[in-house]
Parts: sequence; structure tokens; C-alpha cells
Amino acid sequence: MQKEGNYLDNWYKKEDYWAIIIAMGIILVATVGFFAGYHKLLNILTVNIPTWSTSFEKLGFYFAEHGLNVGALFIFFALAFTGAGRFLGHYSKNYLASFSTLFILSIVVSILGSNKILKNWQLETPLLALIIGMLLSNTFKLPQWFYTGIRTEFYVKTGIVLMGATLPFTVIMQAGPMAILQASIVAITTFITIYLAATRLFNLDKRFGATLAAGGSICGVSAAIAIGGACQAKKEHVSVSISMVIVWAIAMIFALPLLAKLFGLEAGPAGAWIGTSEFADAAGFAAAEAIGDERAVKTFTLMKVVGRDMFVGVWALLVAFLSVTRWENKSIRESSKINFKEIWQRFPKFIIGFLVASLFVTIILSFTEVSLVKSFNKDVLGPIKGLRAWTFTWTFLCIGLTTRFKELTSFGWKPLAAFTIGVAINVPLGYILSNIVFVNYWLGIK
Repeated sequence: MQKEGNYLDNWYKKEDYWAIIIAMGIILVATVGFFAGYHKLLNILTVNIPTWSTSFEKLGFYFAEHGLNVGALFIFFALAFTGAGRFLGHYSKNYLASFSTLFILSIVVSILGSNKILKNWQLETPLLALIIGMLLSNTFKLPQWFYTGIRTEFYVKTGIVLMGATLPFTVIMQAGPMAILQASIVAITTFITIYLAATRLFNLDKRFGATLAAGGSICGVSAAIAIGGACQAKKEHVSVSISMVIVWAIAMIFALPLLAKLFGLEAGPAGAWIGTSEFADAAGFAAAEAIGDERAVKTFTLMKVVGRDMFVGVWALLVAFLSVTRWENKSIRESSKINFKEIWQRFPKFIIGFLVASLFVTIILSFTEVSLVKSFNKDVLGPIKGLRAWTFTWTFLCIGLTTRFKELTSFGWKPLAAFTIGVAINVPLGYILSNIVFVNYWLGIK
């Protein structure tokens, strides 16, 4: 844990802040440009590969005509992420080489994901990125330098802030209380289930149990790291908890969209169910995108980001208090060491960027002439959705490229059993809340 005095001083060493800077920079420049008369300012970064079937001729024409766009998209994000990586402590040469390779892979994946046959098989870009990434990581030994730019959390955080611009703040305010209520029910129930299974059924360490429970109930990897640090869990316990999150997150990428379509669920409730039952933001976005409807992505975001991710700091504070006062057998007076600054330190800052982006665009549109709103949606928010899609493609590739099946099977059966019991509670409960109890509410999200 960082010293309090250095926390704000070292803000530039945090991925969350750079994700906000990059995403908000795009939103601000595009908005200013639009009202200055440059309506199509973001078009230079727009790359939308067309649907194709068996002939490469259509693809050839597209890349011949839009080669400059592909180059501009690469240069912009390569400079943005490599520059931020320098402040984050990554070697620039390696980061640039790594991101360049990742970018080329993303183009290949997007071409495949645009194939009509693969689309009909429901193998669209997000799932293909994940599958190809896993095939590469489990077939070849990738060079160490390549992992410098494999920054799953960085890309997904940037994408989430960009998504804020496309989600009206009024919708967040309306859905926020419902998302928080539903998330609280599921999070508390799942946390208690995994914790009791780990500590009572399998006699695991209480701090290990809390770290496992956090990963399965709050916000996946981030929660496992935050709660593990708050209760001073062993490093191997945090690593195992992260492995549990990855195992089930990948399984749910395939299972939840398949079940949603099998049950004939509407996009809104399906997205809310994914937001309630997925274990990681990036994996959840892949699952929500697989539904094939923007409403699923919106309700997932409201449920996962607004409902669950926002409270990781509060959970960290509560678990830290329990660790100091109960699990470590120290005097309750020592709990005074824990203060509300702990909440800020553990709070995922990119969520603030998501809310600011949403509020900013909502305010701008409220003062914009009706005749210009349609143009703004097309020329500013349309390309931003496209850029968001690219950040998510890089995210899914990174998940696959860092998933090794051998490592995921090396942690023993007890943590897996405890986590699986939580899954057995979480998924059905999420379905009941999203598709029965609160179904009318999620159907209303457009």
C-alpha cells in the first residue's frame, strides 16, 4: 500500500488517471472541434471493417480507400498508450513494439469477425479475439517484451470512460439506485457464500476466504487485489483468487450469452444478468457484446460499473477493519489506523471518468440546438463508439494472451470448490433479479 502523503503526488503513475486523460481528451477535442465547424474531426480515426463473405476483393477496396484511417488509428493510440506507459514505468521501446503487434492482431481479428459466415456462427470480434489470444498463449512461448503492452485493465478502463460519453447521465441517475440495490443483494449474498464455504467447509485462512469472496462478488481481479491488500492476505492467495476470477470469467463469456439466447431473453435484462453474474469488466463486456444489441452493453455497464465496481473501496475498508480487529487478534483501538482515505485509495478512479464523460455530453446536448443533436450523435458519438470497440478488442486479446491453462489448474481443488459454490448461487440469483424481479426496469433501458 502506498503512503498517504505520496498518493496524490504520484497520480501520474496510475492507469486509471491515464485512462481518463486519454478518453476524456478524445471526447473534449471531438466536441470542441464539432462546435468549431469541424464536424467530422474523428473520422480520421474511424475504421469500420465491412462485412464480407468469401471474396477478399471487398476488403482490398476498403483498406485501399481507408489505409490512412488505419494508420491514424494506430499512430494515435500507439502514442497515447506508449506515452502513458512511460509514466507508468514501462520501457517505451518494448511498449511500442508490443502494442504494434497487438494492433496488427486486432486488425486480423476484426477482419475475421466481419466475415458473414463467422457472424452467423455467433463468432464475432470479441469472442474471436479471446479465442485467438488463448490459442497463441497456450501454443507458443511468447517473448517477454511482448507482455509490456499487454495491459488488459488499461484498455478496458479507457473503453469504459469512452462509453460514458454514449450513455446519458439521466439514464445513469435513473438506473443507478436499481443497479446498486441489485448489486448489493448479489454481492452480499455471494461474498458470504464464498467466504463461509472457504473458511467453514474447506478450512482455508479467513483472509484467503475474504479475498476469494471479493473476487467472486464485487469486481473480479481489482477486488481480489484491493481486498487482498486491505486484509494483508498472502501473495499466493491473491494470485489464486485472480486465477479463480479468470477461470470463471472466461467460462461465463461463453455460457451467459448462450443461455440468454437459449432462454429468449430481451437485450436489457440479458445485459443486467451478465453485469450481475460476470466476474470481470473485460470479460463482461465480451459477453454483453456477444448479445449483439447495444442495450445489453448499456445495462451491463449500469449493473457492473455503476452497481458493483463503485463499492470496491467501501468493501476494502470493511475487510481491513475486520482483519485488524478480528482476524489478526489486535486491539480494536488499532482500527484507528484505517480511515476514509483508504476508500479513496481503493476506489477505481476510472468510474469517475465514466460519470464525468456521461455528465459532460449530457450537459452539452441539453444546450445544443435540436437540429445539431442528430449530427453530433452521428459525427462525434458514432466514432467514439467505434474507438470504444477497438479498446475492447485489445482488451479481449490481452485476456486470451495472458490465459494459460496449465497455470489455471495448479491451485488445488479447495479454492475452486469454494468459488464454484459462489457461482452456483450468483448466477441463478442474478437471473431471478434481472429477468423476474426487476425485469420491467431493465426492459425500459433503451
